[in-house]
Amino acid sequence: MDHPDWYPSWRREAFHLLQEKNARLKTEFRLGEWSRFDYDVDAGVLVFSDDRKPRVVADIQVVGTTSLKTGDWLWAWANSHWPESRTADAKAVRDFGERHGVRELVRESLADENLNALGWGLTAVAARVTDALGAYRPPRNEAGDCICSTGAWVGRAERAPPDCETGPPRPAAATAKA
Repeated sequence: MDHPDWYPSWRREAFHLLQEKNARLKTEFRLGEWSRFDYDVDAGVLVFSDDRKPRVVADIQVVGTTSLKTGDWLWAWANSHWPESRTADAKAVRDFGERHGVRELVRESLADENLNALGWGLTAVAARVTDALGAYRPPRNEAGDCICSTGAWVGRAERAPPDCETGPPRPAAATAKA
């Protein structure tokens, strides 16, 4: 069995709960209105700014990544490039999956034709399991540069922003795992 009987409806509820949380964050912090975002995974912050002035800062955990190149989702706990301190929530989701027999939460990667729906669905599960405030996914790089992954983050709280950089790419070895 891939999951208990209650899981599909619980997962749908998680998605709707995350939509509500994100709508509140969008209104409260004007997300989507800032000219740029940056993140520093080592420091664990996501910063939205305007003219290089930080306006919104969120403490983050990395949940996972989707890859157009490999057509899959990779849980953050399965990606050795992410700092362990930033994958604790993803590990909590894996533990939840082990306790309840939910296969998609314990497999390192999952393939799907609709990666956007898969990524948001699993991020919603993570947000529900960890009682996160919301989630953010940076826009995809449409130019086809080396960036083939997008991260999904779950916000926790505000704090002062450090200098921010983009996070690490997916490791080549991890994309080969099924």
